[in-house]
Amino acid sequence: MTEQVQALKPATSGRLQFKSRLQNILPPLVVIVLLLASWEGFTRLFNIQQFLLPAPSTIWKAFLANADALAISTRMAVFEAAGGLILGTLLATTAGFLAARWNIVGRALIPFAIGLNAVPTLVFAPIMNNWFGSINPLSKMMIVVTLVYYPVIINVVRGLTLVDASALELVHSYGAGEWTIFHKLRLPNMLPYFFNALKTGATLSVIGTVVAGYFGGQRAALGVWILNEVILFRFPSAWAGILVACLIGIGFYLLISLIERWAMPWHGSMRSEST
Repeated sequence: MTEQVQALKPATSGRLQFKSRLQNILPPLVVIVLLLASWEGFTRLFNIQQFLLPAPSTIWKAFLANADALAISTRMAVFEAAGGLILGTLLATTAGFLAARWNIVGRALIPFAIGLNAVPTLVFAPIMNNWFGSINPLSKMMIVVTLVYYPVIINVVRGLTLVDASALELVHSYGAGEWTIFHKLRLPNMLPYFFNALKTGATLSVIGTVVAGYFGGQRAALGVWILNEVILFRFPSAWAGILVACLIGIGFYLLISLIERWAMPWHGSMRSEST
């Protein structure tokens, strides 16, 4: 009898995990299907012109017709967005560690990050193109750096400093040194803040890459490709490029979510998702 109960446990656990995952996936899928169906019906019912709003079916046909060109643009966009996201995260994380450790550094860096965040991306794009060259991927990466820097540094500082006072008092009572407090308390407390910032930065990185392309770049770059299609009045193809940008952003977000689950399986939010 005991063996039968133990044999049933993995099957029951598997069904529960499948049900939990289905509950997480089903709502967004339903929303997407309803949105696309409404969009398609709206454009057909009111005979909306393609230059105003093409139907999803028309956009999909344009996507398939330009699959080869969009594949090249996708690789370039992923390279530029990922490069800028990684570089911006490294710079902001380092600055956040320094700002959390020494108050004088924080008072110097935080206002700079706030000012940088207040400047629109459109202002930096021509300047970066002039500094690094419009066809140099580094010019697009630096735009992404300016977008990613603020959310990462702010969340790193908050995660390292907003530690539970009772927990901090407890580890001090055990005579723990600064490194032990950092490794055992401050760093784990920072991780949820850090990954939330990365998820925000993931979407911002794609925005920065595409917008920077409007001010010049390689012909196959995603932003340049979308702009050229609009100029040539090929609006379904332009929307196909926008679809690619959306998919890249979603892919980045999902990848960071997977890394988050791997890096902090002990966190309450990870346990609640798996039950």
